[in-house]
Amino acid sequence: MQYRTIGDTTVSAVGLGAMPLSIEHRPDEPQAMATIHAALDAGVTLIDTADSYHWHAGEAGHNESLVARALARYGRDTSHILVATKGGRGRPGDGSWTVTATPAHLKRAAEASCKRLGVEAIGLYQLHKPDPAVPWADSVGALRELLDAGTIRAAGISNVTTGQIRQAHAILGNGLVSVQNQYSPAVRDSEPELRLSTQLGLAFLPWSPLGGISRSSLDGPSGPTSASTAFHRIAAEHGASPQQIALAWLLTRSPTVIPVPGASRPASVQSSARAVELKLSEEEQAELEDALPLSG
Repeated sequence: MQYRTIGDTTVSAVGLGAMPLSIEHRPDEPQAMATIHAALDAGVTLIDTADSYHWHAGEAGHNESLVARALARYGRDTSHILVATKGGRGRPGDGSWTVTATPAHLKRAAEASCKRLGVEAIGLYQLHKPDPAVPWADSVGALRELLDAGTIRAAGISNVTTGQIRQAHAILGNGLVSVQNQYSPAVRDSEPELRLSTQLGLAFLPWSPLGGISRSSLDGPSGPTSASTAFHRIAAEHGASPQQIALAWLLTRSPTVIPVPGASRPASVQSSARAVELKLSEEEQAELEDALPLSG
């Protein structure tokens, strides 16, 4: 495993996005546990979760509780594992997502997450999404209060613009350590946010990092044209999967990038972890770049 930093914490260069273990079509608990344990066995030390990662109404925190149980049952030391969770979104149970980022809600949500995770303080707490009904400074101010109260050790923001990053950085200072936006080979609208995060020394955690890369390719060619894409061709040359090439490419984008691909099977998370072993040449990086849609 290779490592990068989030604030003053060293973590694996590829994390585990735990959302698929709790939302629609989630695996049973034994498989979910095996997936988390496989990540730990592979050297993954960053697990990304949220209180809104659940399927049905009335089970808020399902994923946080699952992660906590998996760590408790691992049988080895897990004190070095950074669990990053998020607050500010909800799921009524009908497949939709809501946004509530009032200071009062965020404080209650963080305290509830802390209890579910079984920790004295949350290692990294991220505001899940700006609430259009709440001034951004008020929502970020709640993170400042959570930091000051010791409920959280570090703060992050997600689904944000460059302006929101700058404002949050002004309010939180060194307490702000991460930005989590959608970013992948297919979706690069957050290129400006990635550049700013790099300038400010903030970890950039791409969510849905495998967008545009067929997941079925993990188990073989996904179709008659799959081998003609740059990611598939370069994967074949490296004896790797297109997903591993996508993660390796993401790691070249900035030293602050830490992808958190989701997984619901042990084999998937083990494959993602091995992506750190791939070294893409400058020519390969250029070829992949040329094959991508224009960035923002």
